Amino acid sequence: MKKYILFDNDGVLIETEMWYFEASKRALKEFFNLELTFDRYMDIMAKGQRAWVIAEEIGISEDEIIIAREKRDEYYQEYIKTKEIAIEGVIETLKSLSKNYKMGIVTTSRRVDFELAHADRGIVDFMEFVLCVEDYPNSKPHPDPYLKGMEIFRAIKDECIIIEDSKRGLSSAVNAGIECVIVHNEFTKTHDFSDATHRVKKISELPELLDSIHCNK
Repeated sequence: MKKYILFDNDGVLIETEMWYFEASKRALKEFFNLELTFDRYMDIMAKGQRAWVIAEEIGISEDEIIIAREKRDEYYQEYIKTKEIAIEGVIETLKSLSKNYKMGIVTTSRRVDFELAHADRGIVDFMEFVLCVEDYPNSKPHPDPYLKGMEIFRAIKDECIIIEDSKRGLSSAVNAGIECVIVHNEFTKTHDFSDATHRVKKISELPELLDSIHCNK
C-alpha cells in the first residue's frame, strides 16, 4: 500500500523548466556565441547532462564556464521572480493527498533557487522535507535522490510512489526501483516515458489514480 509520495519539483509543482532553458540559452549565446536549440537541450536534459556540454565540446575551459554559469544563475533567478510559474491545481491536489499520504520534494534545484521560487506559495507546507541538489551525492538520473527520500521516510519501496515529468527523473525512479507517475508537461512531452508505471494529463488526476492503485492491490 502506498503511504509516501516523492514529488519532483520543476515542471510538476511549479513551471520553471522553460525558464532554466531560457537562462542557459541566453548565457551560452552571450558568453560563447553558441546556440542552444530546444531539441539539443531536450537530449541533454534526458541524459542528465548539463547545458554547458555544448561549450565543453569546442574546448571552452571550466573556468570560463563557471563565469557564464554564474550569469545563467542570475538570469534564472530574474525569471523566477518575474514570470508566472504557478501550475493550476497544485495546492488543491496536495491538500487532498495530505489526508492520506506523507509527502516530500526531491529536486535537482539548488536550495537558493528552490526557496526563491517557493516563497509564499504554500506548497512546502504540505511536505515533510525538501531534498535539493546539495543533499545527496549523485543527481538524477542516479537513484540516490529518491533513495535518500525513501530513507528519510523509513519506508520500503512498495510504500512509495514518485511523481515526475522528465526522462531524467523517470530514470532516477526506475534506477531506485520505485514506481513512477509521469505528469504531462508540454516542455518535456517529447521525452521517452515508456518505463513509467502510470501517466496522467494533469496533477489534479493524482488522487483518483492513487485511489485506483489501492483498489487494484
